[in-house]
Amino acid sequence: MNAILAIEDGSVFEGRAVGATGETAGELVFNTSMTGYQEILTDPSYAGQVITMTYPHIGNYGVNDEDVEARKPFCRGFVMRECCFEPSSYRSQQSLPDYLKAHNIVAIDGVDTRLITKLLRTKGAMKCIISTESTGHAALVAKAKASPDMAGSDFVKEVTIDKAYPWPAPENARYNVVAIDYGVKYNILRLLAEAGCAVTVVPATASAEEVLSYHPDGIFLSNGPGDPAALPYVYPTIQALIQQQKPIFGICLGHQILAHALGGSTYKLKFGHRGGNQPVLNQQKGAVEITAQNHGFAVDTKTLDTDTVELTHLHLNDETCSGMCHKKLPIFSVQYHPEASPGPHDSRYLFAQFTRMMDAAKGN
Repeated sequence: MNAILAIEDGSVFEGRAVGATGETAGELVFNTSMTGYQEILTDPSYAGQVITMTYPHIGNYGVNDEDVEARKPFCRGFVMRECCFEPSSYRSQQSLPDYLKAHNIVAIDGVDTRLITKLLRTKGAMKCIISTESTGHAALVAKAKASPDMAGSDFVKEVTIDKAYPWPAPENARYNVVAIDYGVKYNILRLLAEAGCAVTVVPATASAEEVLSYHPDGIFLSNGPGDPAALPYVYPTIQALIQQQKPIFGICLGHQILAHALGGSTYKLKFGHRGGNQPVLNQQKGAVEITAQNHGFAVDTKTLDTDTVELTHLHLNDETCSGMCHKKLPIFSVQYHPEASPGPHDSRYLFAQFTRMMDAAKGN
């Protein structure tokens, strides 16, 4: 079956339908990772977005039940140069096209993903539509233009959980952690457990009183999708938790939420950072980390109070903020995914840093 990708700038690409049938609209972005397409598809941070993979062959090793990062994919669509229908891996349980169909993800291949990436780098992230139902180019471009903007959109309520649940805890867990789920990836919870944490995951709408009712030693703010400025309901909770002076660790959207709660602001990047090869300077150690990133917004460091907040990590491609810490309170955050391990272990120290903060807070 044929499919069409139409972009709001008027660009149209015709290809092959390799997922579910129908139409889907979202913000078109690109990811530069060579592998990890299953983890990318199931990262809730992609809610509201259509993902273009820059690597030409996707699906070669199939899909399995172990590598998912959430209860289901939340992305709006998937774009590839060539999708593999016959995977080759002893771990494969399903082909990528079958997985996409099972989860109702509209996808297209047979298109020039290098040109699409060049368009996005030149013009910035744009709205698009993928359709297997219509061949009218002008009408599809008009639909893409009319679809909602990412800026100002709250996708957290789409991906967060309805009620709190405990993540499987390690034996002899030393720390009690509450993770606020703005779209948390499972491997973050796994690594917190490996660090000796018994983790309770709570919804994004949880109040400070609910979080504190679990008597946490530390609080984790997760990754997630959309515009951090569109989440006014989360900031009173985080500001109240900051006043408790408990250790707080934020990743990605959690990092941006902390910035807002501390009086700063964020802005939309031209085409974002998405991939497993993003260089970040750890300014405290004078070392470079190769990081995995997935975000379209960044913290505006000029809006932060330099008497209380320190920039700890710097993205070396565009000198945006990749990490910060509070100078007086046990609070820190990063704008990348240490659990994705592209380094492969460059950023694992962050979980140990969190546990040391909890030890210090407990007087250990």
